[in-house]
Amino acid sequence: MPYFRVTVPDPDLPADVQRALAEGLTGLAVTVLRKDRARTIVHLNLVPADRYYVGGTPLAGGREAHVEASLTAGTNSAAEKAAFIAAADELLSDLLGPLPRSGVALHELHPESYGYNGVTQFDHYRRAGNAPAAPAAR
Repeated sequence: MPYFRVTVPDPDLPADVQRALAEGLTGLAVTVLRKDRARTIVHLNLVPADRYYVGGTPLAGGREAHVEASLTAGTNSAAEKAAFIAAADELLSDLLGPLPRSGVALHELHPESYGYNGVTQFDHYRRAGNAPAAPAAR
């Protein structure tokens, strides 16, 4: 169950671009990360440029974007994550134009500490017969 939060400093981002971002990230979650479309959530966080700081200064001119994803630890390989980061960055540039800075962060959460509809990811995968491997201790 991936949850994506996309922050773009443009509260007036056109609806068709918003839809394309949500559809594009959902598609990448399905094709690159092997996630279930029905359980993929995309949250667009459109903020005024004066609330988006770069180097301690409000953004002036241009566009920026940042994607953060919550994923279940142990369900994707390093190659899949790298491919997703590259494809998501390309999607951002395609939809928002050239971006001097864009970021994609994948936060991996332990399956016992992350859930959907009141069921932990560990229990979800166990019920489906494919529980993820326990993440290595850090």
